[in-house]
Amino acid sequence: MPNSIESITQIPGIFAAHTTNSERATGCTVIICPAGATGGVDVRGGAPATRETDLLRPEETVDVLHAVVLSGGSAFGLEASCGVANELARQGIGLDVGVGVVPIVSGACLFDLACGDAHAHPTREDGELACRVALSRENPPSPLERGCVGAGTGCTVGKLAGPERAMKSGLGEAVSQGPNGLVCGAIAAVNAVGDIHDPFTGSWIAGMRDEKTNLPQGASLAALLDQTASMPLERTNTTISCIVTNAKLTKAQATKVAQMAADAYAHAIVPTHTTNDGDTIFVMATGEIPADVDVVGALAQNALESAIVDGARQAISSYGFIAACDV
Repeated sequence: MPNSIESITQIPGIFAAHTTNSERATGCTVIICPAGATGGVDVRGGAPATRETDLLRPEETVDVLHAVVLSGGSAFGLEASCGVANELARQGIGLDVGVGVVPIVSGACLFDLACGDAHAHPTREDGELACRVALSRENPPSPLERGCVGAGTGCTVGKLAGPERAMKSGLGEAVSQGPNGLVCGAIAAVNAVGDIHDPFTGSWIAGMRDEKTNLPQGASLAALLDQTASMPLERTNTTISCIVTNAKLTKAQATKVAQMAADAYAHAIVPTHTTNDGDTIFVMATGEIPADVDVVGALAQNALESAIVDGARQAISSYGFIAACDV
């Protein structure tokens, strides 16, 4: 393993890639562990669109996860997960059930229909393509692309006053490294109703722009508290994420890591976990490094905070929304 890990694609046994429809402002991101990872999940938003989250509960019998799909397209985007499952099965990757293999694929979608083409969403073919690209990435692998790609293509933030004062966001990534080769990486597609706050510097990165300064200044929370703003469309948001670690975890421990990582949302998104968000965090643990679950959880939270901020910083102005890089 390299001394300095820049991307989850550099964690042994992990493959990831995007399909991006820039013209119609949607896409999907696939994270694959062909050998199977230990999975966990934490769902805190009030409007999730998810696949195979119940299966990840510690009391359920299946204890392996082959892929996580983060997708745009609202509930329509769940179709991309079917494509990933089909492609994995074609390549012989999945849970051996005697008569063949069944890939265990979990996923979550965000609402990007109001950003580009309202009738566009990632398809089964998009999932299949992302899967093939991920598994064919060169060795040594290149870092995963960030910004307005994959599930981050149609992401926006700061929408309490409508699209006129919202800003563009995207997909971010960050990696935290611990002792003895322990690694926790985070991927986040940032499509929150709230504003993005950098917990490391205290600055506002992107969100609902202030009427006077035209800058993001935490205006969403102030508007919400004053009850002067309302969502133009309900259930139109969601930040979806995946934590990837080489730690050795049980399903219960992976679930705990997902719960601890969820604090990153509270630190970097204001407000968060609202009734109009479908916030979901997956965990994939490859089982290489024995580690204390609290250490893994702390590293995961740190990585996810940075990934959320990165998602806002890496975005470019597009589809009529200004990005942080141009403010």
